[in-house]
Amino acid sequence: MRSVLEVADIFRRHGPAYRRDRQGSLGRVETRVMRAVELCRTAELGGHLEACADCSHTRIAYNSCRNRHCPKCQGPAREAWLDERQKDLLPTPYFHVVFTVPAAVGAVAFQNKAVVYAILFEAALWTLKTIAADRRHLGGEIGGIAILHSWGQALTHHPHIHCLIPGGALAQDGRWIACRPNFFLPIHVLSHLFRRRFIERLVQAHDAGELSFFGDLLALNGPEAFAGMMAEQRRINWIVYAKPPFGSPQHVLAYLGRYTHRVAIANSRLVSLEDDAVAFRWRDYRHGNAARVMTLHPAEFIRRFLLHALPDGFHRIRHFGFLANGHRRSRLVLIRQAIAASASMRTNDHDAGVPRAARPSRLAFDPALCPCCGGAMRVIATFPRCRPCPDTS
Repeated sequence: MRSVLEVADIFRRHGPAYRRDRQGSLGRVETRVMRAVELCRTAELGGHLEACADCSHTRIAYNSCRNRHCPKCQGPAREAWLDERQKDLLPTPYFHVVFTVPAAVGAVAFQNKAVVYAILFEAALWTLKTIAADRRHLGGEIGGIAILHSWGQALTHHPHIHCLIPGGALAQDGRWIACRPNFFLPIHVLSHLFRRRFIERLVQAHDAGELSFFGDLLALNGPEAFAGMMAEQRRINWIVYAKPPFGSPQHVLAYLGRYTHRVAIANSRLVSLEDDAVAFRWRDYRHGNAARVMTLHPAEFIRRFLLHALPDGFHRIRHFGFLANGHRRSRLVLIRQAIAASASMRTNDHDAGVPRAARPSRLAFDPALCPCCGGAMRVIATFPRCRPCPDTS
């Protein structure tokens, strides 16, 4: 069912003026995101006519834009992705570890998204794998899923990495080394090593001429200013935190669905749209997770939304360790055998992976079924996309 208010409504109403006022300065990626969201599921993208095989109900279904920044397109994509992840679940607790960077580093990342986001992934995953491989901690190979988010609740730029990780490691001799109850890896060690690795890689990128700065950060193009900024960041505590483990694989799937295919703001958070204001709900984590409503000028809302447009071809979901794509299947077979053979691991039906047929669909409705009688909807006609009129406003 269509939300009362959508991001697309804001873009359609205020997007033309936003593009006109920023002509020549709005990036190609941001322009494409705006147009995709505006046109999603409209006649301009074409579509088809469906009819129920059991009753007389018909409906027009317009095509989706399939842009990964579009709030409407992420629900079906998330469901398909989660269905694939079921076969990867292990009968062990899962941990959620989050890596964040200071605000000054976030500003560097915004002006160099492709390079610094890649460093953020590399530093976080290298840190996890290095400490887990140490015999003083787990002493084996870990694996997991890492997901980049670049936003906070108020749509400000706040890059961070969410990692969902099975609670244990695969030893070189094939044993499964389980984590201690409710404990994955020492947070202070993760934080210090992550800071060191990230700064090392960032300095290397600057020395190689891979970073460029403008506006308030223009001085950082010079080696002395950049070195001074890095020295300041070495003295700051970088926040890494871990949440308690999940109770079952079912909870892991539900939790993954909250993070994998999210965009900066969901349509469900929007409250109202006026000529000079957009209101949306947000949570103030600094004051007890309080629910609040924020009001922004439409141009400021669009600007904040576009802060989170990713560079072309950048992968914001990555598998690492024994869940890396190259050897995932063979590693999972070994791990399941090792867990089953472990005397310290309690295995029962409750801990088993969720069968494909057991996971109920989280879609609000099944588009393949008739909303009137439940019969099968069949395509009886198609119509091509229209060529949009030039934006002359």
